[in-house]
Amino acid sequence: MVFFVFLGMSLSKAKIGVFDSGVGGLTVLKQLVELMPHESFLYFADSAHAPYGNLSEDEIIRRAEKITSFFLDKGVKAIVVACNTATAAAIDYLRQNFDLPFIGMEPAVKPASLLSKTGNIGVLATKGTLGGKLFKEKHELYGQYINIHYIEGRGLVELAESDQINSAETVVLLKTLIQPMLQKNVDQIVLGCTHYPLFAEEIRKIAGPNVNLINPAEAIARRTKDILIQNRLYCTATKQYSLECFSTGKLDFLMNVLKYCKINCLQTEIHQISW
Repeated sequence: MVFFVFLGMSLSKAKIGVFDSGVGGLTVLKQLVELMPHESFLYFADSAHAPYGNLSEDEIIRRAEKITSFFLDKGVKAIVVACNTATAAAIDYLRQNFDLPFIGMEPAVKPASLLSKTGNIGVLATKGTLGGKLFKEKHELYGQYINIHYIEGRGLVELAESDQINSAETVVLLKTLIQPMLQKNVDQIVLGCTHYPLFAEEIRKIAGPNVNLINPAEAIARRTKDILIQNRLYCTATKQYSLECFSTGKLDFLMNVLKYCKINCLQTEIHQISW
C-alpha cells in the first residue's frame, strides 16, 4: 500500500504523524504512546488556526493537506487525524490523494449505546463534527434504538487553546453544557472532540458517579496499531519512543499540555512553525 523509500531505515521504524487543530490531539497521542511504546511520533498542533470549526470545509482541507505534505517530507509511515472536525471535513480527501494509511476519529456512539442502561446517551461535540457525515450515519443507525442527546461544546476549544483548562469560566461553561444532558437521564457522555478529555476531571465532578465518560482515543489507538500490523508497518524494536512536536501557536503552552497529559519520552523536541 505504501510506496515510500527510506534509505538506511526499515519502513517499520519510520515515525507516525499525528495532527490536530491544536493541543487536543495530545489526548490521542497519550493513548498511542501507551499502547505502542516503541513507536516514534511527530505531532503537529495547528493552534494558530484553531478552532477548525470556525473554518470552511475547503479551508480545513487545505490545512490538512499542507500538514500531510509536511509529514511526508519527514518520512512518516501513517497519519492519525486526531481531530474530529478535520476527520469529518478532510479525511476522505486525504485518503484519495495520498497513498499511506490515515486513521481518523469516529463518534463513539456505538459503545455508548451498548453501555447505556437508561436508553439515553449524550454527545458533546463541535459543530463541524455534529454536521459531519460520520456522525449523521451513526445517529441514523443507533438513534433507532436509543435516545441521543447532543450538544455543541461551543467555546470549549477556545478555552483549552487559551490555557484555561481549569479556569472558573471553564467550570461555568461546562455546567451549562452538561446539566441539560443530565436532565435527559443520560448515563453515557461521549467526548466528541479531542480537546474535551482535557476537561474530563471537571466533567466527572458535574456529571457524578453514575455517568460514564467515553473517550474515543483508546479505540483510535487500537485501530492505529491494527492498521500498522496489517500493513507490516508496526515497529517491534525495543527502544523507547521519541517525540518531535511542531506548533503554529505558543510553544510554552504546548509544553504545558504535554506535561498535563503526562506524555513523557526518551527524547522530545519542540519546534515553531510559522505557516
